[in-house]
Amino acid sequence: MKLLFVTDTHIRGTTPRNRRDNFPETLKAKLAEVMEIAAAHRVDAILHGGDVFDRPDLAPAVVRSFAAVLRDAPAPIYAVAGNHDVYGHNPETVGRTMLGLLDAFGTVRLLHPGEPVRLDVGGITVQLTGQPFHYDIDRRDAALDYRPPLPRNADVTVHLAHGMVTDKPLPGGVPYTLLDTLWGPDAPDVLLTGHYHAGFGARKREGKWIVNPGALSRVNNQLAEVRRMPQVAVLTLGAGIDVELIPLSCARPGEEVLDRHYVEQAAYREEKLNRFVQQVREAADFQTLELAQILDRLAGLTQVPDAVREEALRRLAAAQERLAKGEHAP
Repeated sequence: MKLLFVTDTHIRGTTPRNRRDNFPETLKAKLAEVMEIAAAHRVDAILHGGDVFDRPDLAPAVVRSFAAVLRDAPAPIYAVAGNHDVYGHNPETVGRTMLGLLDAFGTVRLLHPGEPVRLDVGGITVQLTGQPFHYDIDRRDAALDYRPPLPRNADVTVHLAHGMVTDKPLPGGVPYTLLDTLWGPDAPDVLLTGHYHAGFGARKREGKWIVNPGALSRVNNQLAEVRRMPQVAVLTLGAGIDVELIPLSCARPGEEVLDRHYVEQAAYREEKLNRFVQQVREAADFQTLELAQILDRLAGLTQVPDAVREEALRRLAAAQERLAKGEHAP
């Protein structure tokens, strides 16, 4: 049996500010190639790790144009809902979303907790389960979302989850689950995850796999996204399990499609501002530097409009006048 795994397509009808290309057309080309890969490998099912759409209430015209690509898939599509697919991080709202509509029409079949799907092909039986995104994922006991407590009634267990499984710690305040904590005898044979756009490829330990090929769409302009090439994973299930990562040939290098102008401009301004503040602090004549001068220099560094700078100077002058008279601010 063969399965193709793709995740985080973020279908939308407009081009993000940080993209240089026509994003919807680029995404259609990517999805068309995904279907070609699926056909070439004769996969028995296509699995989607969530965030099929970029928002739950996408315009029907946009959904229609992409639904045609999905409808012509060479194999059934199974998916879990991502945080962008539902309202308020609540998977129970999926029935009122565009992804829920595709499920109702049979274009995509949604996987729900506690409702395993059985696939029988070529003498191999697969138990397919799914965990959509919800507010408490990566905040509560990881076993509840990544190790479904279901009876094993198949040769191979495959579990999809739209959660922040990573290969390294993330900055404070971001809920995540380290993949190294998910191995074990009660883990599924294959865990397929989305949500974490950078991905970590395919990891194997003691015959089990944890796979995230990365998002199909590059929707931010961080350096990691610029360097990353979109890919899918093809799983071959037989006497053993094999995972092959296949880059998309139609995907252009990040430098050609991602515009880092806004990020680099903001970083440059912040660097100059920090350097100026440090110089002010270290200057021997700091006490003689007028507040108005500081404000004027800061305005120049951050490219504040003249009208805003003048209003700030006016308010500063009024405040200084009140202080000189011993008055409090109104």
